[in-house]
Amino acid sequence: MEEEARRVTIREYDPETDRSQAEAVDRMCEVGPSGETSLYTDLLGDPLARVRHSPAYLMLVAESNGPAKQLVGLIRGCVKTVTCGKKTHRKETPIYTKVGYILGLRVSPTHRRMGIGLHLVRRMESWFRQKGAEYAYMATEKDNEASIRLFTGRCGYSKFRTPSILVQPVFSHRLSISRHVSILRLPVRDAESLYRRRFSTTEFFPRDFDAILSNPLYLGTFLAVTGSTSDPYRWPGVDSFLGYPPESWAVASVWDCGGVFRLEVRGASRARRLIAAISRKIDRAAKWARVPAVPDLFRPFSVWFLFGIGGEGEEAAEMAGEICRHVHNMARGRAAAVAAEVAACEPLRSGIPHWRRLSCAEDLWCAKRLAEEYSDGVVGDWTNSAPGKSIFVDPREV
Repeated sequence: MEEEARRVTIREYDPETDRSQAEAVDRMCEVGPSGETSLYTDLLGDPLARVRHSPAYLMLVAESNGPAKQLVGLIRGCVKTVTCGKKTHRKETPIYTKVGYILGLRVSPTHRRMGIGLHLVRRMESWFRQKGAEYAYMATEKDNEASIRLFTGRCGYSKFRTPSILVQPVFSHRLSISRHVSILRLPVRDAESLYRRRFSTTEFFPRDFDAILSNPLYLGTFLAVTGSTSDPYRWPGVDSFLGYPPESWAVASVWDCGGVFRLEVRGASRARRLIAAISRKIDRAAKWARVPAVPDLFRPFSVWFLFGIGGEGEEAAEMAGEICRHVHNMARGRAAAVAAEVAACEPLRSGIPHWRRLSCAEDLWCAKRLAEEYSDGVVGDWTNSAPGKSIFVDPREV
């Protein structure tokens, strides 16, 4: 395999000459659950779309040697600084580390089992080290045996976290929101201050969180607290809110993934398509019936992503659910689904509405420490640490 891999050249992606071939490799490598259907991701003609919003990013391609050169593989990666633990003295403070994230590893079906994927990963890890990254991690489906075998078997990664991806379709009818709950959109500065002061010790919280909130794909941060239409909750400012918080509250932010990519379910039977179409017609014609219609997932569709989900109190999960319903109503006509990714032990998970058939109960994150010469610091080797209750999923890497 190592000898076969030498028949290709690994180099940096050139958007001027490689764009069409890179798109072709992406199209050949559809991903999704096994069976008759597959989930295709359309990057809207920009192979760098899924990493372009990160602070530092790189895309490498594998080009076959010989007279008929062609791209047969590619890999994307980005580097950022995130929270990996916390110090506890009088108050908790985050411990930061620099990490590299691998996504979009693709190898043409005609060139697999030749060691090309391994070479692409090693070259990306080399770039991570040049950027000062102490760790690398990647995410894959738990049943993607080929990817797991490559990363854990040959590249030295270990299974690290198993978050859940929760997906709720967007219907044409509005979802009802409790009259006893007030939902507020926070000013950007207040949203940043709230997250940094309350959630900055959550695993993978990005140090450049302000860059997310200033991105045009960011759609807002929403807070849910007890209140009513006759007596709505009034935002007192971050200091007063954290000093005298409500008994229960929740917060979440929204990102428009449709500005980066479109998804499409392919391979579904005509019967399934017909049933879905009928459910949508009924939903549009009789919105009062609140039919749980299946959106048109068989043509390119957009997804909104909920991130930074958190809160406190006995009713925090219910408050998170109210935010999800509010975002659903915002997304009508603009997205086909609202998704979130949360830790396996996330306390608010029970309140997030989702369809089991569209969701993934256990996504798999694998991690690797890149350089043993780094100081063990306070947390030691992060890859050996136990998972926390929550995790921050950066919307720029969805």
